Amino acid sequence: MDIRQLKYFVTLADEKTYTRAASMLHISQPSLSAAIKKLEQEVGLILIDRSSRVLRITKEGQMLYQEAKKLLQHYEHVSFEMDRLKQQGPLELSIGLIESSMFFVPDILTRFKQEYQDARVSLLETLSLVDVKKALNNFDIHLAITNQYIHEEDIATIPIYEENLVALIPSGHNLSQQDSLNIHDLEGEDFIVCKEGFQTRQDILNAFSKSGVKPNIQFEIERFETGCSLVEDGLGITVVPENYVRYSKQANCAIKKIDGVNISRIVYLTYDKNRYLPPIVMRFIKLVKEFFA
Repeated sequence: MDIRQLKYFVTLADEKTYTRAASMLHISQPSLSAAIKKLEQEVGLILIDRSSRVLRITKEGQMLYQEAKKLLQHYEHVSFEMDRLKQQGPLELSIGLIESSMFFVPDILTRFKQEYQDARVSLLETLSLVDVKKALNNFDIHLAITNQYIHEEDIATIPIYEENLVALIPSGHNLSQQDSLNIHDLEGEDFIVCKEGFQTRQDILNAFSKSGVKPNIQFEIERFETGCSLVEDGLGITVVPENYVRYSKQANCAIKKIDGVNISRIVYLTYDKNRYLPPIVMRFIKLVKEFFA
């Protein structure tokens, strides 16, 4: 089994006919058919269901297809990286970020740019678990700084810091005058929270559930910035990372710690362990670890 055979099989599965696949591959149909049969012989499995006039991939073929597609993407990426390294060296870095990471990322990038003045850095906002996985799997980013823990063997998920979550109260709200809050004070209040698929939502709702409090959710958001704007307009209360509040400097809100409950989140550094990462990327990873050492 080699790269050429896998490319043939993936193309056939994508195009769903030997005619189109052979045309895409610039080979004859008999050559493609022979290559697929040889691949089946080598793996010892039936990959194509030939009992129907319509081309169908078997369950075993579907498994091979999924893994082969990832392998081909990785192969193409490594080939591209090697060609680029020969031409200009490892001068690109792509990072996926959550909003609150901006309280420390500029400091690390300042140090990084002192060492790699000509490096081009791309910053991509990756907020939900789907965003992070997609960006890593598609090679859109080299690494992500995220509060999503990814339970996948191929992904390294390294905790770098834990941060408290704080309540953001509209200016003039009766709770804004209290010296301290507990989670029961938020019961019945119009509540703003991240939508499904965001780890911060789960962290917040878990804290409510453990305290026996059911939040009165009125708004679901993707970005903390949106939630903060809604709070400033008096539309409800939200809970956000303390570091985000410090960075964004909300002027028309009261910031209150929530006593009596462990309401926090962990932020991770994640990357694909099986992907080739240029030295410039490994250096950035080391700088992040050193920053929080």
